[in-house]
Amino acid sequence: MAIKIKDILKDKGLEVISVDSTVTVDTAVKKMMERNIGAILIYEEGNFVGMFTERDVLKCWVNKGAFDKVVIKDVMTKDLLIITPEDDLNYAMSIMTNKRIRHLPVIDKGRMVGLVSIRDVVKYHVGQLESEVHYLKDFIINETE
Repeated sequence: MAIKIKDILKDKGLEVISVDSTVTVDTAVKKMMERNIGAILIYEEGNFVGMFTERDVLKCWVNKGAFDKVVIKDVMTKDLLIITPEDDLNYAMSIMTNKRIRHLPVIDKGRMVGLVSIRDVVKYHVGQLESEVHYLKDFIINETE
């Protein structure tokens, strides 16, 4: 059975951490630090317009300097690859690996419903492997009795 993105979102929850496009970079970075996340979604007038990631922080520091004077919409990532809740987990992993990205926004019928990170993918896989190992151990024990 193929694992879908909606399965990860169900385990992770649907909370989406975001800031308005008019805030300064330091505001976004502080929110990312408070929530211990590597990416934050950017909204403008209620619409999803981009994402700001740890890599964007580094690019901003090198190119712009002081975070308290730079508006997030000027340095956010705008051209994003997205996935849907119905997409297969292997498809998302392929995108992350081939494009060297760690976060994928999840859009359902034009509406932002979540963000999947490489950490979410690994956590889900580890949980699945632990379940499989437990099942196999039970099977082996029952077969030897």
